Amino acid sequence: MAIAAVATWALRGRAASSGGRYHATDVRAPEGVRVRVQVLNATRVRGLARRATLHLRDRGFDVVDVGTTQPARDSTLVLDRSNHPEWAALVAKALGATRVESRPDTSRYLDVTVLLGDAWRPPAEPFYP
Repeated sequence: MAIAAVATWALRGRAASSGGRYHATDVRAPEGVRVRVQVLNATRVRGLARRATLHLRDRGFDVVDVGTTQPARDSTLVLDRSNHPEWAALVAKALGATRVESRPDTSRYLDVTVLLGDAWRPPAEPFYP
């Protein structure tokens, strides 16, 4: 009985502390759909595209290409490449990006391109002692 009371108290506290706000970690790829993503680092920070790739893969997105691009960007831009704006919006929410544009390109074998900007900060990595 005491365990149930503690668990209920902890869940209420967690819900109250979030204030019902949205968290980027809550976003996942649609069930049964393969959303192919290209992640490009448009900053001078080494390894940023790799960190974004791990973050997206943990949420069920299929990152098929990782690289670097020029020119450098200040903010992250998510591009819809396959006329599925809802998929681009999910990727943007998962990364905490606010800007999504539609630039369809059927010559690419992907659905979404992410151009990481200087403002993007990777989430803290879990600690496994």
